[in-house]
Amino acid sequence: MKIVIAPDSFKGSLTALEASQAIDRGVKKVLPAAETVLVPVADGGEGTMDSLVAATNGRKVEVTVKGPLLDSVQAAYGILGDQETCVIEMASASGLCLVESDKLNPLIATTYGTGELIQKALNDGCRKFILGIGGSATNDGGVGMLQALGMKLLDLEGKSVGFGGAELSRIVEINTQDFDSRIAECEFIIASDVQNPLVGPDGASSVFGPQKGATPVMVDLLDKALSIWADLVETKTGIRLHNKAGAGAAGGIGGAFQAFFSAETKRGVDIVIEYTKLGEKLHGAHCVFTGEGQIDYQTASGKTPMGVAEEAKKQGIPVFVLAGSIGTGIDVLYNHGITSIHSLVNAPMPLQEAMERGAEFLEVSAEQVMRTFLASFKK
Repeated sequence: MKIVIAPDSFKGSLTALEASQAIDRGVKKVLPAAETVLVPVADGGEGTMDSLVAATNGRKVEVTVKGPLLDSVQAAYGILGDQETCVIEMASASGLCLVESDKLNPLIATTYGTGELIQKALNDGCRKFILGIGGSATNDGGVGMLQALGMKLLDLEGKSVGFGGAELSRIVEINTQDFDSRIAECEFIIASDVQNPLVGPDGASSVFGPQKGATPVMVDLLDKALSIWADLVETKTGIRLHNKAGAGAAGGIGGAFQAFFSAETKRGVDIVIEYTKLGEKLHGAHCVFTGEGQIDYQTASGKTPMGVAEEAKKQGIPVFVLAGSIGTGIDVLYNHGITSIHSLVNAPMPLQEAMERGAEFLEVSAEQVMRTFLASFKK
């Protein structure tokens, strides 16, 4: 019997590879001779770089860049097996995970470090980029990234503005004379499911600003600053970002890619499925295991379990989802190829304990699901 194991990471508990190995142990308790194919996956967020590097026999490059608050942070990018495709997780340089909760401030947080990662990869010879832009601490419209790549954003006195979302309101001129010319030679694939426009009630500041530390007053300031920036971009490029779908992704960096790069946006999980060749690995499989920390109605928007299930559905393969917790609205998921959803936790317990015992619970759950499936399969 062939079984494909393709989970995402269980954030704070297990990497996607560790989750795959735990599920594999559970399956092998029931079917020691089973052919198991482990395909650790991700949806464009945390773990995407590791998944693609592993799938293509690539390598990781660790570098020091400026973090969201301009302190030095250790970040990394991946170079895939073709030696010319670079994978960057924006959160590695500009992420919420790099800032203590009481220091979050999108008025000053910058994407400069993300631009530094791109520049360093350009120096490595990369000309194709895959960027996962989830989990950012920024709301600067991608301006910091553009500054790191040589773009001059000038104030009334002809001086370069500073960093952060608040500085966008001071920009009166976009000077692209020194913008890295190698960008024009590159292809950028943006891994994002976000369709929000840049400004307005559904824009970057209003929807995502609060989770990055923005107060209601800050949200108003940031939205106005992004509107000023969008006006300038439209004058410079003819591209109107204000209400453009996806421009509001990751604090507006989505709009920067739309305006100044040759970029295409795809669902993160679709990119990972393509590069891991999941479709090929599913051929002949009898069932699939996938999962992540939280399953709810949002999973249908392009999270890993949904992407895996959609791929398996093409081949009529049942899909079992193992989840740390199960939220509301999961009924919709059964229409997209998911066969059943199973919670890992088998008794009331503190969240921290559940996370610490994640591998144990995954193994046990996989074993029980496998026993049930095998009983049904034999009929």
